[in-house]
Parts: sequence; structure tokens; C-alpha cells
Amino acid sequence: MSTLTTNYLTPTGREEAWRFTPLARLKGLHDAATVVADHISLSSHSVPDGVTISTQPSVETPPNSLTDDLVVQRVRDGASRVTVLAIAANAAPQSPIFLTRESGSSAQVSRTVIRAGVNSHATVVVENVGTGTFAEEIEMILEPGSNLRFVTLQEWDNDAVHLGRHHAIVGRDATFTSVVVTVGGSLVRLLPTVEYAGPGASAELYGLYFAGSGQHLEHRIHVDHNLPDGKSRVNYKGALSGDGAHTVWIGDVFIRAAAERTDTYELNRNLLLSDGARADSVPNLEIETGDIVGAGHASTTGRFDDEQLFYLESRGIPAAEAKRLVIRGFFLEILSKIGIETIEERIMNRIDQELSKVTIA
Repeated sequence: MSTLTTNYLTPTGREEAWRFTPLARLKGLHDAATVVADHISLSSHSVPDGVTISTQPSVETPPNSLTDDLVVQRVRDGASRVTVLAIAANAAPQSPIFLTRESGSSAQVSRTVIRAGVNSHATVVVENVGTGTFAEEIEMILEPGSNLRFVTLQEWDNDAVHLGRHHAIVGRDATFTSVVVTVGGSLVRLLPTVEYAGPGASAELYGLYFAGSGQHLEHRIHVDHNLPDGKSRVNYKGALSGDGAHTVWIGDVFIRAAAERTDTYELNRNLLLSDGARADSVPNLEIETGDIVGAGHASTTGRFDDEQLFYLESRGIPAAEAKRLVIRGFFLEILSKIGIETIEERIMNRIDQELSKVTIA
């Protein structure tokens, strides 16, 4: 067991970073007085050639991986062991690398580092299942010319609490693709963040979330364009149904003065399926240079497209089935980014199960 040794102030909910989060439901993960277990929880049944997984006593935090998030600080202070997944230079595994986590009954912290070697190409899938109270940090370091697709699946039971940061440092001419899927958990708060370690780097961040009655699902994206000739795309879609369903999406893109010729765009769309659901969506764009290729953002929250429903119903499809088809189409763009058919079908089946529990308005 471990307690946090770094001094920090427990949030009150008045801080900007925590104003949407119901602190009373965090089960103490944000409180230094709460005892946490140091937990190495990621495991893989098969590891392809060119890939190694090891446990190390500690890993030095890169200088440009600083954070002021107190839960991440707690993870770094409380996790004495680190899971390291290393992809060798020029390696190109044909099959995805699957890592599975099942949390336990006590409050736990875990830290993972993924290193993608020079000119490597790989897909890493992290599967989160079961229940528990869990905080994590996953750091991804992409060497020049590498291509990493990172898929994280939050398929927790509906009483789980999960807080985490997924931070990518993208090297020269490297390509990072992130797909975050959150369809379970009582409270999930994730921080997908990106920084650049060389010019010509590209990052694409996709997300899909579905909140049912009483669930709080929060995604806070931050893309720090700190070097020239970088590119980023952010596209998150969510649906909400049931009383007390609440989602939060914060999209922060920062283009520094040195980040000339940056090309970026962020989008968030939310579909409200019933009364009593609430979606907060806050896109932010800060630009310090006038020499950019493009920069923009958009956010929409609303109900079904009446024209789509009319089209389907006019062809004899019952209203309830028409609405489910629209929802499938709404999510298809994000699901297709996973690139693994079995997972795409599994996630859609989970959403169908949730939809069967509610009456869609």
C-alpha cells in the first residue's frame, strides 16, 4: 500500500479542471488521505516478434511530460513499478498487441510506458473490464518515423471508477492514432494528451462514448503544438440516454509561437436520446502564431435528425428500429477507426444492450 508523498491541495470542485467532475463519486482517488495499492495490472497472453513487455522499478518521466493533474501526480508517486511495452525499431507486427486489465476491490494505481521504435508500425489495444477503483497513467513515446495506433476500451461494469491520463510524445514524421471507447463505468475521467518531439509529426484522436442513467463520462483532450509542421485531428462522438446521464468533453488545442505551419481541427458531437441527460462540450483553441495551415473547431449537441428518421420510416422501418439504425450510423465513423472487426462488433453490441434498457425520445 502507498500514500501520496507529494504535497498538493485536494480539489474542492471550484477549480476549472474539476468543475464538471462529481468529486464525491471518486472514492478518494483525488484525496491524499486515501490509501492506494501499487498495482501492475496489464497482461498479454501473446506477444508478437519485435515486441517485449517487462516490469521495471521505475521509469524517468520525459521533461515534456509534465502535468499538474493531481491524480496523475499521485499515480507517479504511488506506482513503484512500471509496465514497459517496447516495439523494436522497424518492427511491424501483423496482429494487434492486446493488453488486458481487471481492477480489484481496493483503490489502485498503475503506470505504463509504450515505446515505439524508429520506423515501427504497430497497434496496441488496452482492454479494461470488471469493477473497482482505478487511476492510471499511460505514456507513449513515438520515435522518428514510427506509426502507433492506440486503442483503449473502457468496458467496465457500471460501478467502476476510472481516472487516467494517456500522454503521447510524437517524434519527427511519426504518426499517432488514438481511439478511446468508453461504454462502461460509474465514473470515467480520461485525459488524452499529445505533445510533439519533432517537426512533421501527426496525431489523430478519435473517441466514442455512451452514457446511461447515472453515468458520468468525462474526456479532456489537450494537444500542444509546440513545433513546426505538425498536424492534429480530434473527433469525439457521444450519445446519452437515461436520467442523470452526464458527459463532459473538453477539447484544448494550443498552437505555440514556434509551431508554424500547424494544421489542426477538433470536433465533438453529442446525441441526446432521452430527457434527463446532459452533455457539456467545451472546445478551446489558442493560437500564438499567424503562420498556420488551418485551425478550427466545432461542437454540436442535439436530438435525432428528423430527415434521416423520415427517410427510414417512409421505407417501412419501425420508428424504434429507425432510431437504432441512426445511432449505429452516428458511431460508425469512429468505430471504423479501430480497424479490428471483432472489437467493433463487440462495442456495438454493448451499445445495443444499453439502448434496449431505455425508451428513446
